[in-house]
This record gives sequence, structure tokens and C-alpha cells, in this order.
Amino acid sequence: MRTSGVGGVRTVRTVLGAAVATALALATLTSCSSAENSHAKSGREDGGSVGKTGGKGGQGAEQRTQDLTRLPDVGTRLHRRIPADSRQALVVRGEGEDSADSTVFLYEKHGKTWDRTRSWPAHNGKRGWTTDHREGDKRSPVGVFTLSDAGGVLAAPDARLPYTESPAFQASRAWPKTHWHDFDHVIAIDYNRVKGTPPNDPNRPQGQSKGGYIWLHLDHGSGTSGCVSVSKSAMQYLLRELDPKAHPVIVMGDKGNLADS
Repeated sequence: MRTSGVGGVRTVRTVLGAAVATALALATLTSCSSAENSHAKSGREDGGSVGKTGGKGGQGAEQRTQDLTRLPDVGTRLHRRIPADSRQALVVRGEGEDSADSTVFLYEKHGKTWDRTRSWPAHNGKRGWTTDHREGDKRSPVGVFTLSDAGGVLAAPDARLPYTESPAFQASRAWPKTHWHDFDHVIAIDYNRVKGTPPNDPNRPQGQSKGGYIWLHLDHGSGTSGCVSVSKSAMQYLLRELDPKAHPVIVMGDKGNLADS
């Protein structure tokens, strides 16, 4: 069932029939977090926000930042790609071009100032990052992308983004058990997809070879096949906070590519 709403007002948009759900379920098996038995635990714990020094903090809001007319650590090239009307930005800062470890920062714009409100430890593609993402390369695409649609196996009654609840998101039980709940909640990253459709819509405007199903989803403790993964508490917070009226975007890449001017 596809629903949308702000402040608890929801309308039914699409009811997925059994045949459609089955087809989408098969498509999802090849999505961003396709597991391999060789997946290794990274030893990083999910949890609350990351403090400004990089250590773990509590779940509360971070200390308000001041005078940030630009997103920190993001170069001019990517800044120019942020739509002028965007007032919410997720910045995914990867540890290195070949690293699966990253941090997600949430910024909200007030007037001309970007204020950092939350941050969380995260994972990206198991092989790191790329500026030319291809199907199966196990790297996350570098760039600025809008965030338009969400969904998952479980309901998200507080989601502001249009949300599709469907069993078609269910991860394969052939994957390691640690991956079974990856898609309980997902937010589609608008890379090679049609905005305004469920995250598991199979259409890829740039062609199959450019990959797709690049999502924010729940973390399983190690790198993904191209997505960005965060803790369940982080995902639930983002579903409550990301507002289509604020035109949210995600700016993502390793430290070097983010800062490249």
C-alpha cells in the first residue's frame, strides 16, 4: 500500500496486487544490498548520534552550529548542484575512496545558514565510492541526489515522504540472517530512478548498466552493494524529519571527492 502524508494525514495512493508484489520482490533481490556469504562484520556498532569530535553521543540534538552558509567539507562543484529551494541536506562523508565506513550528517537550512542537527555512523558500498557507478561494482555513487520516496516491509505511520509498505521489499532468506531486516524501512536515493514511484520501481532512465536501487536502508554491520546504511533508530528519525516541502537532498561521497572543488 502506498501512502503519503504530513502530520498524520495520509491518503492511499496505490494498492499493490499480489502479482505486482511478487514481481517487485524478485527485482529487489538484485538491489543495492545483495548479500554475499563472504560479508564480514566490521565491528562498528550502530547507535546514537556522533558528536562533533567523532565519538558517539546520545540520541539528543547536537549543539547548534553557527554561520554555516556552506555545508562543511563539501566543495563548490557539489554545492552548485544543491537545488536553491533545498532546506534539508544529508551529507554522507566516507572515510576513504575504497572504504565502506562513513558518517551521515543531517543539516537544516534556516535563512542562509545550514545547521547540523544530527549525525550517525553508517556504511556505504563495500568497495567504497565511484564517480561513475556501474551495475555490480559494489561502490556507492558520488554526487548530489534528491530524496523523494520511501518504503519498506514495515509500516511507517510517521513518514512525511510518500511511503510504500509492501512485502515486495522483503530481503531474501537465502541471505545471511544479519541482512534479513535491511529493507524494513528504506528511503530511495534518486539515482537512475523515476521520482514519484516506490523505491523498488524497476525503471532505470539511464539504462541497466548504470545500476539502480540505491537506497538508504537499515545497517547490518558491514558494507553494502552501493547503498548507504544506518541504524534503525536513525532511519526512523529520518522518516519523521525529512519533509518533501523542504526538498531534501543527499550529498554523498568519500572525503576527497566531497571536498573536490
